Amino acid sequence: MDQGGNYKVRDLKLAEDGRKRIQWAESRMQVLMELRKRAEKDRPLAGMRIAGCLHVTKETAVLVRTLKVAGAEVSWSGCNPLSTQDDVAAALADEGTSIYAWHGMSVDDFYWAIDKTTEFDPLLTLDDGADLIFRMHSTHKGKIPKILGGTEETTTGVHRLRAMAADGALKYPVIAVNDTETKWDFDNVYGTGQSSIDGILRATSVLLAGKNFVVAGYGHCGKGTAMRARGMGANVIVSEVKPTNALKAILDGFRVMPMDEAAGIGDIFITATGMKDVIVGRHFDRMKDGAIVCNTGHYDCEINLNQLAERTSKVTEIRRACEEYNLKNGRSIYVLAKGRLVNLAAAEGHPSEVMDMSFANQYLSLCKLAREGKDLKPDVYDLPDEQDQELARLKLETLGIEIDELSDEQRSYETDYSAGT
Repeated sequence: MDQGGNYKVRDLKLAEDGRKRIQWAESRMQVLMELRKRAEKDRPLAGMRIAGCLHVTKETAVLVRTLKVAGAEVSWSGCNPLSTQDDVAAALADEGTSIYAWHGMSVDDFYWAIDKTTEFDPLLTLDDGADLIFRMHSTHKGKIPKILGGTEETTTGVHRLRAMAADGALKYPVIAVNDTETKWDFDNVYGTGQSSIDGILRATSVLLAGKNFVVAGYGHCGKGTAMRARGMGANVIVSEVKPTNALKAILDGFRVMPMDEAAGIGDIFITATGMKDVIVGRHFDRMKDGAIVCNTGHYDCEINLNQLAERTSKVTEIRRACEEYNLKNGRSIYVLAKGRLVNLAAAEGHPSEVMDMSFANQYLSLCKLAREGKDLKPDVYDLPDEQDQELARLKLETLGIEIDELSDEQRSYETDYSAGT
């Protein structure tokens, strides 16, 4: 482990490899790079101190670099013990970024790293899962009066923060970046779908065609994963608790059944719910010999590994991010990435192209909070649709695609409530 005055990473010698990966991401994230170009002149984050708790990937590094170009001081930690890309963390540390992150952190390491990012008294926070925000509210309450606001990247974190706000426990404004159309309809659907399949294949190299592929949860992430699994030839089964989501899955052509029923016929299981105990002991009891189990939700509570361990005589690491649980009844179950989010712990996370819009939203949201945060009450805020549409338009421009525009007459018709048959 390499440690300095403002960083702790696995190995600084990995920095050059990390820089190459960041350069690749920059070539694929044209929207954020355009915003960076504008920031060189405007410096909208000058004087801001930003604490970030977000997966340390090549795409995150592009965001960090952009925040710094915009004038911010930045201190960073990873938001999951297994999602940090050590070469990227090394590259950021080598560039002078304050960062505390490495792959394979313990839980104590994880919270130590978050605490380190708060030492410079941040004015803004950026979160993925709300662990940093909750830590500020539980351990560093004295720092909250200085904070102008924060942003939240993922569904699980937004749910957590809305619960805090409803309880009157949230003490500064937070923008729900996750709830923008350019985030959850792209990052969550296409990003999670592709990267989750990527993680499964890297961890197992199994053939998906012909397998019974069980997706728990048919929200944006589950929908994307089901779509991609079907594209690989799998027979997709969905389990759900929300009636409308179950109906969507049915009309999209998937089988829907309770997990109790799916457990006995599935070959591969992936959870995408944000809820604890989605796969538990009774499900493991019914699974086929050789079943593969993984999770793509933010936290590792969706698969109850304690109940699996109670049924296990031996655990063997078969390959990276793939462990074989030999059950006392003679069967084997394979768990990927220790039940943590398989797309980042076993693969590289979402493709750069979809993270482009998500992180552009993060950047613009932090700029908004730098300007207006002091005037906002503690609550969870949505971003205006105008920002979503402008980012989508900019993305289309970078792809060389033009679309139609409404004429003046059509715009008038749009708001003419007297127009009828």
